[in-house]
Amino acid sequence: MDVRRSSGEPPHQSEIYQMSNQTAPQKTGFALAVLAAVFFVFGFVTAFKDVLVPHLIGVFSLTHLQGDLVQFAFFSAYFVISIPSTFVVSKLGHQNSIVVGVAGMSVGALLIMAAAGFLSFNFFLVGLWVLAAAITLIQVSANPFATLLGAPEKAPARLTIVQAFNSLGTFVAPLVGGLLILTDKAREATMTPAQRAGTVKMPYLVLACVLLVLAFVIWRLKMPQPERDTATGGTWGAVLKYPHLVFGMVAIFVYVGAEVTIGGHIIGYVSAITPISEKSAALYASLYWGGMMAGRFLGTVILRKFSGGKVLGVCGAIALLLILVTMTTGGMLAVWSVVLVGLFNSIMFPTAFALAVAKLGPLTGKASGLLLTAAGGGGVVPLIQGKLIDTAGYHISFVVPALCYLFIVFYGFRGSRVQAPSTSRQLIADS
Repeated sequence: MDVRRSSGEPPHQSEIYQMSNQTAPQKTGFALAVLAAVFFVFGFVTAFKDVLVPHLIGVFSLTHLQGDLVQFAFFSAYFVISIPSTFVVSKLGHQNSIVVGVAGMSVGALLIMAAAGFLSFNFFLVGLWVLAAAITLIQVSANPFATLLGAPEKAPARLTIVQAFNSLGTFVAPLVGGLLILTDKAREATMTPAQRAGTVKMPYLVLACVLLVLAFVIWRLKMPQPERDTATGGTWGAVLKYPHLVFGMVAIFVYVGAEVTIGGHIIGYVSAITPISEKSAALYASLYWGGMMAGRFLGTVILRKFSGGKVLGVCGAIALLLILVTMTTGGMLAVWSVVLVGLFNSIMFPTAFALAVAKLGPLTGKASGLLLTAAGGGGVVPLIQGKLIDTAGYHISFVVPALCYLFIVFYGFRGSRVQAPSTSRQLIADS
């Protein structure tokens, strides 16, 4: 027996690297295709929710801060559910955990449909939380699953390609949501709040049915599985001794926060600084997410030739510059500047995630749980920007995502370097 393992000390990095290679399944093409379909679905559901923000603000006469409770309810589930999900994965395995997650998404969609019937904003928040909790379970299982299905050095590219299908879902969702849920100003004036809320019912009913069918199909498939000890290996304390993981948690927090706050506010932003209606502004939200889709397909090629850290740092720097442009200009220049941020967001989550779990071997599962807990930034950052929108206006409020991208630049060029396990004091000194 390894003395270090029995004492709770994490294995040496070279040993972890060997273990990762030994446990990777060999026939992975079909499994990655299934994962791509799953990523598409929860990407669609996640971006479809962004249409609810301006819609519910209008239905319930909310402030921007109150409207951003939609994002808070959704992403707080990541904070609460991520770590418990690692235990579910350890018991059920990766594939069965995905099945449970997809079925759980169906339940959340039905709750949102019911919320429209009861005309209850709080009920909407409950349904969104359940939906996000199910997505969290899928992410805890599917993200490390993708990184372990092959050679460790190709993990960023592998995760980026399945995330590209996630972006395909986020690209389609605002277009569909704008068409089915949002209404023109003239029509809104003739509708009661109950009628306006009712436009949510049919889309979420159809979504619930599709999700149930998908859960059944995945349950019946045969897929290769990594060892379940990738979800349970090591101790939580051992995981937190790795600087690149700790900084990676912060990077995921600020990145998801920046991505979500821009995606959630872009419809209102475009309609506020141009004559474009909210219904038509949904196109720009779709283009924002579409940029992420295009960038992920392109990023898959780039990440095979350049290091993930450098690519992440460069993309963070360009996104920061684009945010500064949208803060200091107006009209369509400001609109297109913020839309283009999506292109450079494309590789950030999968690359930061892959860099953060690099060479952690059996600690990967616990690391994944911590990283997805950090995705709770998607609930916190929009609240901060929403408050600034209410008090200082849209342009100044973009200082919030600007600061997020500044940290992404640091993590890409410096904080993502794999180092020996450190104490908290060493972490501060090394930074």
